[in-house]
Amino acid sequence: MILKVCTLLLVFSAAALAGESYDGYKIYDINARNDFEKQLLLHLQNNADLDFFDLPRALNKPARVMVPPSMHVELEKILRQFHLQFELVNDDFGATLKRQQLENQSQRLIVPRDQSRGVSFTAFLRHAEINAYLDELARTYPSRVTVQVAGKSYEGRDLKTITITNGDGNANKNVIFLDAGIHAREWIAPAGALYVIQQLVENFVSNAALLKNYDWVILPVVNPDGYEYTHTNTRMWRKTRKPVTSSCYGTDGNRNFDYHWGEVGASTLSCADTYRGQSAFSEPETQIVRDLLLSLTGRGKFYLTLHSYGNYLLYPWGWTSELPSSWTDLDEVAKAGAAAIKSATGTAYTVGSSTNVLYAAAGGSDDYAFAVAKFPISITMELPAGGSGFDPTTAQIKPFVEETWLGIKAMAEKVIQKY
Repeated sequence: MILKVCTLLLVFSAAALAGESYDGYKIYDINARNDFEKQLLLHLQNNADLDFFDLPRALNKPARVMVPPSMHVELEKILRQFHLQFELVNDDFGATLKRQQLENQSQRLIVPRDQSRGVSFTAFLRHAEINAYLDELARTYPSRVTVQVAGKSYEGRDLKTITITNGDGNANKNVIFLDAGIHAREWIAPAGALYVIQQLVENFVSNAALLKNYDWVILPVVNPDGYEYTHTNTRMWRKTRKPVTSSCYGTDGNRNFDYHWGEVGASTLSCADTYRGQSAFSEPETQIVRDLLLSLTGRGKFYLTLHSYGNYLLYPWGWTSELPSSWTDLDEVAKAGAAAIKSATGTAYTVGSSTNVLYAAAGGSDDYAFAVAKFPISITMELPAGGSGFDPTTAQIKPFVEETWLGIKAMAEKVIQKY
């Protein structure tokens, strides 16, 4: 019966999500109350027109899906047929995105400095603005900040890293490596990375202990081509932008790392959002992250990658439900971050291995950092949902990044204590 339902849904065009407009798109929350209903949702996820923003493993958490106008009636018919509980979250996502775009643009034109030199947390910045802020910090704090071009994206954009020290000249310290923005539409993740940078550099006195025995290396936007594309074309674009076929572009960077690549939770279909790539490390952007991670082997103690959304602190493995032998160390650090956030703001984060808490997905950067680059602590932080999920309002940016920093700082303190 499930197969019949999914076959029916697959007759619709798979091109809808490639369009630039989301006019008339609806967003639903669907509550799976048993294993059968969860399996139905997993099968529906295979339809290219249904963009599942969130499909958690737990039965007590609803799945969230974006649906094009051509499928509203049919999807609701199927959900009612199988008695699945659902709720309409947004009845015209396109109209919402247009309002948000205008608001973000107006906030960027105001350019509030937020008591910092060149970064604002009242608007989402473009990639060039992010790089300009890094360069400004390097000029202003030359003894403590170094900015380097780690490589170029497929479309030729500079992927810049910022290395933050306490200026004591010791080049052999342990390292915390943080990246963000591997998925293009997750705008709050680069914003979170920028806030970490601001706190470590411009609020150095308060955070000096985090830099006494550790350096921080931060890559705030892993996927600048996709990130820019979400600003100029298709807001919910997820992948990189290197062509795969004449009609399909991009690879899911977080399925492209060469550790159990392509084994589970990654699509072989080039148009799919979770497309694994033509080969492991087929994308210049993931090659850059790989090289950075490997260059830090031995010194690298904590790898943290920022994503959204879902209030999760996840650790290896993503390719299997089994746990690594040192999982208690990973769990201890992640729980320190969750506890700090919970204590300060009341926001609850779910902690656990990626496969057991969320879903199986091989080829992720966190598994690679842990298994191949030998970072003893490797964690994916999924920031809270804003707006309908991936689209926080400008008013939500600052409280989200401030809260995120509390968790990151607590995890860093735990790592520094342990290693």
